[in-house]
Amino acid sequence: MKSWHKKIMTLVLAAGLLTTTAPTMAGAAQPLVVKVNDHKVEYRSGGAPTVQKQVTLVPLRSTLKAMGIQLSSVTKDSIKVVVDGKSLTIKSKLTQIKGVTYVPIRTFGELPGYTVSWNAKSRTIQLVSAPATAVQEPVSSPAEMTPAPTTSPTDSSTTSTEPTTITPPAPTNTPAVNNTTTAPAPVQTGARGFMWEVQSNGNTVYLVGSMHVADDSFYPLRQEYEQAFAEADSLSVEVDITRDSSEDFQKRVLDTGMYHDGSTLRNHISSYTYEKLGRVLEENDWKSGALDRFKPWVAEMIVSSFATDDSGYDADLGIDLHFIKKAAERDIPVIGLETEESQLRMLNNFSDELQEKLLYSTLASFDDKQNQSSADADKELGEMWKTGDEKALMEVTNSSLVEPEYHKAILVDRNINMANKIDAYLKNGNNQQYFVVVGAAHYLGNDGIIKLLENKGYTVTRK
Repeated sequence: MKSWHKKIMTLVLAAGLLTTTAPTMAGAAQPLVVKVNDHKVEYRSGGAPTVQKQVTLVPLRSTLKAMGIQLSSVTKDSIKVVVDGKSLTIKSKLTQIKGVTYVPIRTFGELPGYTVSWNAKSRTIQLVSAPATAVQEPVSSPAEMTPAPTTSPTDSSTTSTEPTTITPPAPTNTPAVNNTTTAPAPVQTGARGFMWEVQSNGNTVYLVGSMHVADDSFYPLRQEYEQAFAEADSLSVEVDITRDSSEDFQKRVLDTGMYHDGSTLRNHISSYTYEKLGRVLEENDWKSGALDRFKPWVAEMIVSSFATDDSGYDADLGIDLHFIKKAAERDIPVIGLETEESQLRMLNNFSDELQEKLLYSTLASFDDKQNQSSADADKELGEMWKTGDEKALMEVTNSSLVEPEYHKAILVDRNINMANKIDAYLKNGNNQQYFVVVGAAHYLGNDGIIKLLENKGYTVTRK
């Protein structure tokens, strides 16, 4: 993907919609396949693998039978099996679908001698028993590793496993130490990041610029972040990405992303782009026409998941999700400034011309060696965030200006909506402290949230 598009998506669009949409769309285009030691499991009766609420589920009995493992008994939260003559009990959430018992795919990774791996290109889950031909590490459910523009598992020409993250030390800012007998001041650790403060009418709003993907080197955050959050009465984010996505929403995603007028993708993009898409799909073990029913923005989302990403960056470690988890621990409200539906409408309302441009830029990245890799783009953004480099952030924000339609939809319109909601926080008489975490690219520039708040008469201070 062209580096400007990859970067801006990482800083402006919460992973929630993408992790919800990608498996739904990809599943409709190409079903999930389960293999046990390279042998495909045939689910002729008793259901088939499915994704629900971002968790990949497989029929319990059919899968165990293919693995040659005997099922002894089942309770509501565990299964008992016999492996190599030994009885084992494994904790697992069971789900009933049309009379068939399903379990999360990760359950089988807890069996002794078994590893679970996921190939996003062919949508294949592989259960490998020892001795394996190669050393593999257990990974989480493929749905939990959902490939998306902002987050995807590492893939290669063969089945891939979860990448090992090499964690560099967090930046350290060491205060000067006086030459006295007093103990030296404690070392301040943590990334600089982006945080601003606004006060009015007894209310305080902290504005935090998020990277929606990160790694362990971002943490611990500076004390200022944790202290401000500890005193907050609520957390506001773009979308609460931990909220369970309903089956109705999954259906709306499919309904929105597909054509219903008898036309196909071929009718909405140039023959050159369509042929290039077909070649990329075939190179990644898909049929050339697998995405014909889908609109270009959906095709771009699915194809972007084919790109190798060895950055180690993960949406599960993103700044917004970090605070969403902490909000759950503190039992404080999590408020969505937007909805998954509004983000879905935004992507779907892009013109055919813009959708094709974004799709083509992703396709071109597979054979253009001069394009910046996804991993390099993430790492470059990571350094920008950890050092709190406003100049670099402004450059990324302005990069979308090359596509005015995209810039207006992805930033300008959304910034106005968010700024208005923050304005309401500041105007009420509740005397509360609000902690707002949205993509960092929403804040700077003439169309940014900070400028919009200043235009309303507020003083915004960098922390």
